[in-house]
Amino acid sequence: MAHSSTMGMPVTPTAALVFAEGLGFFGSVAVQLTSDDWGRPSACEGWTVRDVVGHLSTSVEMGISVLRGEQPVWHAVSRPADHVVGDPVAHWQALESRARTALEGADLDLEMDTPMGRLSVSDRLAFPAIDLYVHAWDVGAPCGVQVDIPTHVIDFSHAVLDPISVTMSRGAGGAFGPEVPTPPGATPTEAFLAWTGRQPR
Repeated sequence: MAHSSTMGMPVTPTAALVFAEGLGFFGSVAVQLTSDDWGRPSACEGWTVRDVVGHLSTSVEMGISVLRGEQPVWHAVSRPADHVVGDPVAHWQALESRARTALEGADLDLEMDTPMGRLSVSDRLAFPAIDLYVHAWDVGAPCGVQVDIPTHVIDFSHAVLDPISVTMSRGAGGAFGPEVPTPPGATPTEAFLAWTGRQPR
C-alpha cells in the first residue's frame, strides 16, 4: 500500500486507524449519557447534545460514502438533531456498524475529485476521524463525562491541520473557531481543545 500524503496529511493507515478507534471512542461517551442529557446545551454554541450527534452523523456518513468510493450527498434538515432517528445511542451504534463495514476492504489510496482538489480516500477520511474525538468532548463535558483525547490523536490532528491555512481551517466555513488561550497547567486534552477554539474549563 502506498504511503502517500496529500496536502500534508498523514500516511494512509493512520487516518483509517484513527477513524476506526474514534467510532468506538465516541460510542463509549454516548453510552454514558442519560435520557435527560440529549436535550442539554452542548459545548457547541446553539446546539444541544442531540444536535452534535446529528452533525457528527453527517460527518460519518460522508466517511462511509468516501470509503465506498462514492461522492457524499448532503441532506438538508432544519436542525442537526433531525438526522438522529429514535434513540441516539441506538442510532449511533447502527451508524458505527455501517462505518466499520465500509472500512473493511476499502481502497484507501483511491483518489477522488473534491472541492480541495484530487485527494485520496484516506486524506478525506482524516476530517471525519478528528471530528469523532472533538465532538466526544463536546457532548461529554457538559454532561459530566470525563473525556481525554489520546495523545496520538492530538498529534495526528496537528499533522493534518497545521499545514492548512487559517482561513480554510478556522472561522466561517472552517472546522474550528479562533484559537483561545491555553489555561494554566492545561492537560494535553485541554491544550488541544483550546487550539480548536473551545473553552476547556
